[in-house]
Amino acid sequence: MADIRNNFVGIKSPNPFWLASAPPTDKAYNVVRAFKAGWGGVVWKTLGEEGPPVVNVNGPRYGAIWGADRRLLGLNNIELITDRDLQTNLREIKQVKMDWPDRAMVVSLMVPCEEQAWKAILPLVEETGADGIELNFGCPHGMSERGMGAAVGQVPEYIEMVVRWCKQNTRMPVITKLTPNITDIRKPARAALAGGTDAVSLINTINSITAVNLDSFAPEPTIDGKGTHGGYCGPAVKPIAMNMVAEIARDPETAGLPISAIGGITTWRDAAEFMALGAGNAQVCTAAMTYGFKIVEEMIAGLSDWMDEKGHRSLDDIIGRATPNVTDWQYLNLNYVAKARIDQDACIKCGRCHIACEDTSHQAITNMVDGVRHFEVIEAECVGCNLCVNVCPVENCITMEPLAAGVMDERTGKPVSPVYANWTEHPNNPAAKVAAE
Repeated sequence: MADIRNNFVGIKSPNPFWLASAPPTDKAYNVVRAFKAGWGGVVWKTLGEEGPPVVNVNGPRYGAIWGADRRLLGLNNIELITDRDLQTNLREIKQVKMDWPDRAMVVSLMVPCEEQAWKAILPLVEETGADGIELNFGCPHGMSERGMGAAVGQVPEYIEMVVRWCKQNTRMPVITKLTPNITDIRKPARAALAGGTDAVSLINTINSITAVNLDSFAPEPTIDGKGTHGGYCGPAVKPIAMNMVAEIARDPETAGLPISAIGGITTWRDAAEFMALGAGNAQVCTAAMTYGFKIVEEMIAGLSDWMDEKGHRSLDDIIGRATPNVTDWQYLNLNYVAKARIDQDACIKCGRCHIACEDTSHQAITNMVDGVRHFEVIEAECVGCNLCVNVCPVENCITMEPLAAGVMDERTGKPVSPVYANWTEHPNNPAAKVAAE
């Protein structure tokens, strides 16, 4: 049996599936239910400094994007950090950690960007017995307008400074949560590492407005006729999150920095993809809010079964395996050629491949042959873009078949594949032209 136990910067958990800092981890009741369902750990919803609690809106807090089948693709969240008293949260964290010592307990923190504020809260969290802290430098709404959250995460110098304060004032591992609302994710990651962070987690939510009500002409969710930008999460953000995880994992300056992946993780496969790109574990939020805590049972079983099937004995066998295969466009092999193939037995003659190719691509798919409705790839015109594969409603009906280098096209008598290896050697590349001259 595959061993899916997780050791992330010394924080141990029975599996790599943690609940992210969010509404599901706001209090002991939720967290205990999560642990009973099988979650390996939680990041407790963000705590603020002592004093009057944060005030959240008493109305709609979520906007949504749905697929055609009403499946939830994305959530826009305008909720702030915890609105529960700090001492109440700390007591509950301590009790839950005592009752569930084998589960990871990480506490998310956000206080003003002042050294004394951080020095004041760190020992309070440390006393609970928590396994680590996560610095919330990502929240894009509400708190960022008060000089916290993404307002810190968008300034590398602030990140380095606060991380250093925390490392100097706590025994606990420090995980720095990064905002995606930035041009180059590598810069805040480098800053966190320079400050001494033990790990980074990403992505936090993306600044967004998901909808406008065309009767009231206000953004949704609407609070008494007004709306605001919020944080976008859910399956729709997964591609953005995976790219940012990969950017940090393959950056020479941050290579080896432990990463806790967040962003649209809904299935075991999603988590495995993030880990293959370099993440050490996976944090989940929207999937739990959509389907409930027991979704982790499918995640655990699916990951274990896949690892058994592939012969992977531990998570270390898959973490970072895909990172070396992520490269810049200029290094792609332009001598590689693949052409679309249509399985005529599986084809339902809907014509979507033809319309997509005819209207928006390379006119490489027939719709009639000898007066009969028939869809077939015209190999000489096919550039291998695979749009037809993506619009076809029948899985595996259209596939991409690689061709050997130097294959000749029977219709044109010309080579199907080019003679250059990649863009650095391409005759149209300005750098290649200069080198040739």
